[in-house]
Amino acid sequence: MKVLWAPWRMSYIVRGSSEECIFCKAVKGGDEENYVVMRSEHSIAMLNIFPYNTAHVMIAPVRHVARLEQLTREEVLDLFEVLSRVIKAIDQEYSPQGYNIGVNVGRVAGAGVESHVHVHVVPRWLGDTNFMPVIAGTKVMPEDLRSTYARLRNRVVSQDSIR
Repeated sequence: MKVLWAPWRMSYIVRGSSEECIFCKAVKGGDEENYVVMRSEHSIAMLNIFPYNTAHVMIAPVRHVARLEQLTREEVLDLFEVLSRVIKAIDQEYSPQGYNIGVNVGRVAGAGVESHVHVHVVPRWLGDTNFMPVIAGTKVMPEDLRSTYARLRNRVVSQDSIR
């Protein structure tokens, strides 16, 4: 039997539930160490460090709330403007053929971070899934996280606002 080593997953597996919210930590912390590709008045966009695919971005409100309906109108509008800019940047930098965009509300719906609502943006390409997740529980990523961060951060920063 061959063994595939994915050491970056261990920090997720062993992290305690009492740890600070990853989104609140990113709001307070620096961009590069938290892989933040964009900040706005009410939202933050950051790479998922356990991505489903290359350029998997999560967008969260700055304010710590668990559900979309708890957001103010301004926060919702801001979040969707950031979503639009992130999609545009991913389109320009990676040319995906589609996207999965969604919100997992609650543990039973697949939320890894239940207490801070966030939107997943997962670029998709034909044939982007393979046997590795099924056989080895491992995703094969064609690009390392730092390279993805640099590409998306530069692309998002270079955009004009959509307003």
